[in-house]
Amino acid sequence: MEWLDYHITLPVTDPTWVFFLVLIIILFAPMVMGRLRIPHIVGMILAGVLVGKFGFNILERDSSFELFGKVGLYYIMFLAGLEMDMDDFKKNRTKGLVFGLFTFIIPMGLGIWSSMSLLGYSLITSILLASMYASHTLIAYPVISRYGLSRLRSVSITIGGTAVTVVLALLVLAVIGGMYKGEEGGTFWIFLVLKVIFLSFLIVFFMPRISRYFFRKYDDAVMQFVFVLAMVFLGGGLMELVGMEGILGAFLAGLVLNRFVPHVSPLMNRIEFVGNALFIPYFLIGVGMIIDVRCLFTQGEALKVAVVMTVVATLSKWVAAWITQKLYGMKKEERSLIFGLSNAQAAATLAAVLIGHGIIMENGERLLNDDVLNGTVVMILFTCIISSIVTERAARRIVTQEDATSDNKDKEKERILISVANPDTIEGLVEISLMMKNPRQKNSLVALNVVNDNNTSEAKEMIAKRNLERAAMIAAAVDTEVKTVLRYSLNIAQGIVHTVKENEITDVVIGLHRKTNLMDSFFGTMTESLLKGTHRQILIAKFLMPVNTLRRIVVAVPPKAEYEAGFIKWVTQLCRISKQLACRVHFFANQGTLGLLRGVVTKLEADTATEFSELEDWDDLLLLTGQVNFDHLFVVVSARKGSISYLPSFEKLPLQISRYFANNSLLIVYPDQFGEPQEIVSFSDPRGETEGRAYEVITNWIYKWFRKGDA
Repeated sequence: MEWLDYHITLPVTDPTWVFFLVLIIILFAPMVMGRLRIPHIVGMILAGVLVGKFGFNILERDSSFELFGKVGLYYIMFLAGLEMDMDDFKKNRTKGLVFGLFTFIIPMGLGIWSSMSLLGYSLITSILLASMYASHTLIAYPVISRYGLSRLRSVSITIGGTAVTVVLALLVLAVIGGMYKGEEGGTFWIFLVLKVIFLSFLIVFFMPRISRYFFRKYDDAVMQFVFVLAMVFLGGGLMELVGMEGILGAFLAGLVLNRFVPHVSPLMNRIEFVGNALFIPYFLIGVGMIIDVRCLFTQGEALKVAVVMTVVATLSKWVAAWITQKLYGMKKEERSLIFGLSNAQAAATLAAVLIGHGIIMENGERLLNDDVLNGTVVMILFTCIISSIVTERAARRIVTQEDATSDNKDKEKERILISVANPDTIEGLVEISLMMKNPRQKNSLVALNVVNDNNTSEAKEMIAKRNLERAAMIAAAVDTEVKTVLRYSLNIAQGIVHTVKENEITDVVIGLHRKTNLMDSFFGTMTESLLKGTHRQILIAKFLMPVNTLRRIVVAVPPKAEYEAGFIKWVTQLCRISKQLACRVHFFANQGTLGLLRGVVTKLEADTATEFSELEDWDDLLLLTGQVNFDHLFVVVSARKGSISYLPSFEKLPLQISRYFANNSLLIVYPDQFGEPQEIVSFSDPRGETEGRAYEVITNWIYKWFRKGDA
C-alpha cells in the first residue's frame, strides 16, 4: 500500500518509525484511557490489537517486540519480587502457599471437566488447557505499585501464590512436553528436579554475596542499574537452561535483590521508571498484536472455545480468591485485589499454548489446535481487562479507606533538616532521611549548608552550592523535592538553629564530627552547641558502607527513655528505616522500657521485624560488642543534660563508642525535649561559643605545650 508519493508501506518496517509509533502509543494510550476511566494496561493491549496484523496492520510484530516484550515480561515478575515486603511474605508464606494450591487445583479441576465435557478434547489436551487456566501473570502489578500498595498482606499472599501456581503449571507443561519428546522416563524427571534445585541454590546462595560485594564497592548509578538488569537475565537464563520458564528466575532474582534495593532509593526509582516507561508497555502492546478479534465472528467453534476458556479461567480464579478470603477472614477489598491480580493470563499461558500448538500428535493433529490458539489470545484480552479494572477499583477503595483513617495520625507536620557540609557524607545522610520520613507527607526535607561568614571565600560558596545541588539530585531520583538553603553565619551551630526555627524543622540529621587533634572532643563544639541550641530531635550519623548493604539495626536504649517527648517518634522512624532496608531491628533495654517499646511497635508499626533483649547494665556498652557486626547499624539513644533519661554514664559514651564501635556504622539519637532552650549568646561572645570555652583554651594550651616538649 502506498500513500501519495512518499512510498509509505504498511506495515511499517523502518526501525526509526517503528520505535516512534510505539512511543506515541505509550504516550497517548494512558491519556485516552484516563479520560474513559479505563486502566492504562488495557489501553496498551487494545492499542496493540489496533496496530497489529489483525487490526490496521500498521506495525509488524518483529524481533524488537520479541526482545523488549521478553524484557518487559521479566520486568513484571522481577518488580513483583523486588517490591515485596519480605518480612510480611515470611509471615504470610503459609497463606500464600494455601492460596497457590487453591488457585492451581480449582482451575485444573474445572478446566479438565469443561474441556472434556463441553469442548470434547482428549485428556492430555484438557490437562494442558487446564494448566493454562491455573497459571497467571501479574499484569496488573504496576497498578499496585502506582498506588503504593505493594506491601499489603493480600498482595504478598497473591505473589506467593503466583510463584506456587506458576511453578506447578510449568511442571505440567514440562511433563506433557517431555512425553511427546520421548523423555517421560524416570531419569528425565530426576534430572529436571535436581537441575532446578541446584540452580535455585546457586541463585539464592551466590547472588546475594555478589550483590553485597558489588554495591559496597561501586556506587555509580549507571553501573548499579546495569548490574541489577544483568542479575535479572542471569536468573531467567539459568531457569531456561533446565527447561523452565525464565520468569521464575526473574522472580527469584527480585526476591534475592529485595534487601539491596530499598523501596525509597534512587536505584529503585530508576528500575521502576525504565520498566514502566518502556519495557512493560512494549510487552503489553506485543500481547495485543497477536490477538485476532475477527476469529470470533468468522469461526463459530473459535467463539465457543474462547467463551468457555474465558469463563472457566475467570470463575476458577474468583472461587480461589473467595475461598482464601473466607478462610482467613479478609475484607472484600482484599478479595478483589487477590482476584484482580491473579486473573490475568499472559506469560505462562502464552508459553503453554505456543508449545502445545507446536506439538504434532501421532494422528497428525496439533495437541492444541488453531481454535485453542485463537481462543487463548481472546481469553488473554478479556482476563487482562477484567484484571486491570478490578485491581484498579480495589486499590482505589483501599487507598481511600486508608486516607480516611489516617487523617488524625498524620496531623503533625514533619520537616527534616539535613546538614550537607561534608561531601563524603551527603549520600548517606540524604538516604537515611528519605527512609525515615513519613511517606504521606510531601516536601518534608530541607538541605542546609552554613558558610562561615567570618572567612567567606568564593571557593567555599561554590562548594556549598555544589553540595546542596547534589543533595537535591539524590532526592529527586526518588521523586522527592528538597528545599535547599545556603546560609551565612558567624557560627555554624547558630546558623543551623536559626534555620530550624525559620523552617519549623522537627528533626536534624548531621554527620559525625571528625576529630582534628587529640584534644578535640568526640562530637565537636558545633554539635555540642547545636544540642544546647534546640530541643528538636538530632540524629548524628556515621556510615562506613552504603546504607542499602546494612543487614541489621541494633538499638541501645537507656532507662527511662520512654518518658522523653520524642520516644514514639524515634521508634517509628527506626521501624520505617528497617522496613526500607528489609532488615530486623533488635532493641536492647531494661525490662520496663522493653514493655513500652513492644507496645509502640505493635500499635504503630506492627509489620516491622523486631527483636527485644534485656540490657542488664547500660553503663557498659561493651556488653553489646558481640551483638554488633561490621555490617550492622548501631543506634545509641542518648539524651541531653537535664532531661529525664540523662545518666552520668553518658559522659563516657564518646569513649565507649570510639573504643568498642569504631568500625561500625553509627546513628546517635538525641530525642525531642519539652520546652525551648535559651539562646547561647552573650555580650562578651556574640558568636555564641559554649560554656566550656575556658576549659578548651587551657586543654589546648597543655596539648601544644606537650607537643613542643616532645619535639
